[in-house]
Parts: sequence; C-alpha cells; structure tokens
Amino acid sequence: MTRPPLYLVRHGETHWNAEGRLQGQQDTPLNATGVAQAGEAGRRLAAILNGEAARAAYVASPLTRTRRTMEGLRAALGLDPGAYALEPRLREIGFGAWEGMTWREIRRADPARAAARDRDRWGYCPPGAGAESYAMLVERVRPVLDALGGPTVMVAHGGVARAILVALGRATPAEAPHLEIRQGRVLVLDAAGHRWV
Repeated sequence: MTRPPLYLVRHGETHWNAEGRLQGQQDTPLNATGVAQAGEAGRRLAAILNGEAARAAYVASPLTRTRRTMEGLRAALGLDPGAYALEPRLREIGFGAWEGMTWREIRRADPARAAARDRDRWGYCPPGAGAESYAMLVERVRPVLDALGGPTVMVAHGGVARAILVALGRATPAEAPHLEIRQGRVLVLDAAGHRWV
C-alpha cells in the first residue's frame, strides 16, 4: 500500500524534558526552548514543502505541548495558527504511576519493575492507571495512519513517533525504543524512506 508523505514533528522542549521526567499523558507546557523549536520546525517544513504548505493536512495530539508546537510551526509557515485538527489517539504513551518521575527515581523506587522494563522495552506495560506498552501504542496509532488521505504534517510525541516508525515498517520493535526522536526537527516518512530534516 502506497502511503502519502508524513511530516512528523515531536513537540518542543518542556521543563520536564529538560529534567528527564516522563511526561506521558501529563499536560506540560513548552518552555522557551520549546517555543523556539516550534518556529524552527516551521522553517524546516517551509523548505521541505516548497510552497505547498497550504495544501497539506495538519493534525496534532490534543496535549498543550503539541498544540503549542503546531501553532508555532503554522505561524512560521504563514498559516492560521489555529487551523488544524486534533487527534486524541496521538496522545503520548501512558506511563501510569511513573509519570513525573525520572528514570533514576524509578530505578530507586521500583527496581524490579524497572528491570523488567529494561528486559522488554517494547512489550512492557508500567504499573498504574492509563499505562501502556509500545506494542499497545502501535495499535492505538495505526488507524490514524491508515486514515491519512494526503500529505500530512503531524505534531505528536517521542513514543508516538517510535510507534509510527514500527507501524510503517521503518524500525523494528527492538530498535525503536532506543531511537533518538529529535525536537525542532522534522521526520519525513515517504516513498524514499525516512530521514530527519
């Protein structure tokens, strides 16, 4: 099946990103660096889309950090900042009871579960309400990908990006949890493969 081009942007930096805290589905805002990264992503998209930015579809996770990133990049493209769709299935992976903690804190407070997750980063589901494994996340985001009808700019999260790479056959479940998902850059997924711009 031939898929339309997807331009995937991870939200800009938050204070929790800077502190190494798992955000999951917590609604954290962008910091000043994140606001700048949103504009940078828009400038990168302008170069990639080469005058066709108004023809693409735009969709974002409903969390504040992704909405603000989308609005910043659309402003940088000269488009109405608020004219985009929200897709709840693009929310970040749920880390349950671990949200708000750093990995160091998790390893100290819950060493057995942290070790179990280290052994199976793709399939492990953390403790607590709303927690998900990456395998579960793929099933949540796959229908969104299947419904894309044309070139799409998507603003989502690091975990969602990893799930998309696996769903599209661009990474294996063993590789994906270890990939760097960059902020302020655009991951282009098209017929030529995938690349960061």
